[in-house]
Amino acid sequence: MSKGVTPQSENYAKWYTDVVQKAELADYSPVKGCMVIRPYGYALWENIQAELDKMFKETGHVNAYFPMLIPEGFLKKEAEHIEGFAPELAIVTHAGGKKLEEPLVIRPTSETIIWAMYKKWINSYRDLPLLINQWANIVRWEMRTRMFLRTTEFLWQEGHTAHANAEEAMEESLKMVHVYQNFAEQYMAMPVIVGKKTENEKFAGAIDTFTIEAMMGDKRALQSGTSHYLGQNFAKAFDVTFQNESNEKEYVYASSWGVSTRLIGALIMTHGDDKGLILPPRIAPYQVVIVPIYRDNEAKSTVMTYIETITNELKSQGVRFHLDTREALSPGYKFNDWEMKGVPLRLEIGLRDVEKGNVVVFRRDNAEKIIETKDAFCASITRLLETIQKSMFENRKAFREENISNISNYDELKIATEFGGFARAFWAGTDEEEKQIQKETKVTIRCIPLEQSGKSGTCFYTGKQTTKQVVLAKAY
Repeated sequence: MSKGVTPQSENYAKWYTDVVQKAELADYSPVKGCMVIRPYGYALWENIQAELDKMFKETGHVNAYFPMLIPEGFLKKEAEHIEGFAPELAIVTHAGGKKLEEPLVIRPTSETIIWAMYKKWINSYRDLPLLINQWANIVRWEMRTRMFLRTTEFLWQEGHTAHANAEEAMEESLKMVHVYQNFAEQYMAMPVIVGKKTENEKFAGAIDTFTIEAMMGDKRALQSGTSHYLGQNFAKAFDVTFQNESNEKEYVYASSWGVSTRLIGALIMTHGDDKGLILPPRIAPYQVVIVPIYRDNEAKSTVMTYIETITNELKSQGVRFHLDTREALSPGYKFNDWEMKGVPLRLEIGLRDVEKGNVVVFRRDNAEKIIETKDAFCASITRLLETIQKSMFENRKAFREENISNISNYDELKIATEFGGFARAFWAGTDEEEKQIQKETKVTIRCIPLEQSGKSGTCFYTGKQTTKQVVLAKAY
């Protein structure tokens, strides 16, 4: 344990909240259900944002920004959409000291305001595809909140694209869910299952919703990103048409997709332990922290001069580092503090290390401490960071595979998921039967994996033959 963190085995929810606060990622806001993202947490979000933004632009998308206030009538144009969000809406009825003629909704998502603008911008097939993303804040009036996982206001990105045909829009939806998969696995070191949501679980107003589902440290599932094929639903609601190549008027086809600061919650629960965070090097705010150790000014001068040769080398290699020069704190306190914050590598450097030309290197992911020469460390630092990145992913992948059960009946589902864990099963049930399972067990079908075995089997609930397999779990 570190700094009074509740052990995971004692109370996982309390452990999570302790880590968020003691690692200085976020704190509670005076506004109930909201959070203040602290500088260390925001630095983590900036790294997530930077890598994702690069991926979006590499796939042809551009950024824009749309207003957070949406006329209430816009949401009512797409009936399924407004029904899905109605309980979560925050509505502005007064402004400038007067009652508004039409209430304004604070965006729960931006499909409606964006499609109102697309009506103005799209006239011909030459205007398509339109590939726009925005980084924004969102407000959904949640009853039960938890920092990063579910808050009244949160940060996210939302992509909204318009296409000339259904095939292109579906291709976009699938492309972006795989972009999310790549980011989760390559940068967050978090293995995910890519699949399609059932009718009960899909986004309000979508024809199909695709998802990445990850297993957290308590073996529960977390929906970590979604991509939606919207068909012509929003185009019809907002009368967005174009002249196709045959000079005929046609409604455009659409996709939307998004991830949020929930990804920080996913990082905490995927990798964290009783000492706090464990951050993957590719998105850690600091990849290396250096703790100098000395007792007097003479020793300090010698140690700091030695450290400067290391920091110059780290700068030249583009390694993100932090030199902890806090005088009032002991080395032991600093060690615990940086373990809590999950920095991948810690260097401990004292006078004896300087004399021998060494550094003491501590790996946060496996708690291994080694002594090696300064030159050897500087020569291998980027390789070591990549080794940690890969090791963290493989560790979590093995953990997930150990906790996925292949089940063949309802009793096995209850056993497999009672204390967390995923269940893989054949499924031929109805929407109502799916709801009944959730009511009785709190287990949901997380997704229908895109990769199917192609084999035939017996549905665990109905006994019918099917080739469709699903993944089920209790989820956040």
